[in-house]
Amino acid sequence: MLEEAGEVFDNMLKASFPLTIIVFIPAVLLLVSPLQAEAAHEFTVYRMQHYDLQGQSYGTRNSVLNTEARTVQADVLSRRCVLMRLADFSFEQYQKALRQSAGAVQFMDIEPEMLSMETQVPVYFAVEDEELLSIYEQTLAASASQGTSSAAEVLLHTATANGFQMVTSGAQSKAVSDWLVTSVEGRLTGLGAEDLPTIAIVAHYDSFGVAPWLSYGADSNGSGVAILLELARLFSRLYTYKRTHAGYNLLFFTSGGGKFNYQGTKRWLEDHLDHTDSSLLQDNVAFVLCLDTLGNDDTLHLHVSKPPREGTLQHTFLRELEMVISSQFPEVKFSMVHKKINLAEDTLAWEHERFAIRRLPAFTISHLESHRSGHRNSILDLRWKVDTQVLARNTRIIAEALTRVIYNLTEKAAPSDLQIFTKQMQVQKEQLDAVMHWLTNQPRAAQLVDKDSSLLSTLEYYMSRYLKDVKLYHVKADKRDPEFVFYDQLKQTMNAYRVKPAIFDLLLALCIAAYLGLSYFAVQNFNVLYKLVQRVSWKPKQQ
Repeated sequence: MLEEAGEVFDNMLKASFPLTIIVFIPAVLLLVSPLQAEAAHEFTVYRMQHYDLQGQSYGTRNSVLNTEARTVQADVLSRRCVLMRLADFSFEQYQKALRQSAGAVQFMDIEPEMLSMETQVPVYFAVEDEELLSIYEQTLAASASQGTSSAAEVLLHTATANGFQMVTSGAQSKAVSDWLVTSVEGRLTGLGAEDLPTIAIVAHYDSFGVAPWLSYGADSNGSGVAILLELARLFSRLYTYKRTHAGYNLLFFTSGGGKFNYQGTKRWLEDHLDHTDSSLLQDNVAFVLCLDTLGNDDTLHLHVSKPPREGTLQHTFLRELEMVISSQFPEVKFSMVHKKINLAEDTLAWEHERFAIRRLPAFTISHLESHRSGHRNSILDLRWKVDTQVLARNTRIIAEALTRVIYNLTEKAAPSDLQIFTKQMQVQKEQLDAVMHWLTNQPRAAQLVDKDSSLLSTLEYYMSRYLKDVKLYHVKADKRDPEFVFYDQLKQTMNAYRVKPAIFDLLLALCIAAYLGLSYFAVQNFNVLYKLVQRVSWKPKQQ
């Protein structure tokens, strides 16, 4: 068989050089056809939230991606990396991608709906640049052309067009063990007897959004932390002098894990109420004031689980707050919002509910009327969303109302328009702006703030400047029945490779196979014809 094939090709080489070229062209094509994947762009991507809370999983389970890029306009999205621009995204498009088991989705917006479900599809976000936008536009053009062309045109375009293969560099995500959620506490001790009433001022510092690495939480709750630190500075000055040293203990607490059902606050209360013989929270708590989302708008709402009774310090604070706003800041609309605690829900609405469950009088002040506002949990909550003028005004409103309660100014017949924090004691806008810049200069998602974070060390240092007995409290999830579980691989490098589609290789292989078959058939017939010609030309010579 081999001798026969060698004879055929030997005769072919001797007889026809052009035929040799024709037969060996497919062999050359076979060598050059597997086009090397060209790296078109390398960029950083940020994965969607992935965590367990109260035994329920949220976010996206998978993190590995190696699929061909498509836009949502394409008819078939199965096992494809679906590219979407944030500005063009809708929840319906997101659901379309999930229904067709898309390989991944990269740009989207509707965060609460997205986080309300668990999906196996890896979801990534990336900051738009010129190269990435070019990849998106080329992919969009390829997807759009498929819907307006005939089947033959679509097949031809698919086979000849360049595509992009999206590949992540990281491994599959896994649970992070022994993660600590840290909170910071400091205090100003009142002047007088041991059993002084205590006012606690609380704000959670962590941020939350659909992608942890893009969660800067400017208004929610960087604004609350900024106001807490400014209140600590102002009252530390009042408590420095004996004449203005009030008979109230002030307890300041910046909690971690606020976006995860206020885990830091829960453990802090357990330590103070269950595991300690002597604590300011055990003795005589006047009320707990939680600060949440206070950097915008001309409204303020005092959220309560139970309306304060007349004659209590909670009611006094409510009355003083109303008085300060109506007399000094008439442009601000104020209301009290009453919402009972729903223990059937997996998560609490506001931080004061953690205290109310332990029968401590508490409320939350915020410019948001509802805890369901998407503004509290968004990657779009950026620094420019916070108005420093509004932040300073709200700081002063709270400071003036607290001061009137602490020093009993109304009972002492002080005028309602008395302004305490002016001149040398005024609220420092530059300080608030600097704190906001520091807080929003880094993502503060709970999964990213470990116990050695510079955020915590700076927060501890700042509080130590004005407060006494500053301490750090750490929360670790129970190993047997964890209330929260975090996962890694939240930030990866993705490469977009310029490649021919898989159908190109298939069509090329079919064409080459057909070409070789025809060539073999032609060679076989040429060999027969060649021998026939030789015999015909040999007979006349013999005669």
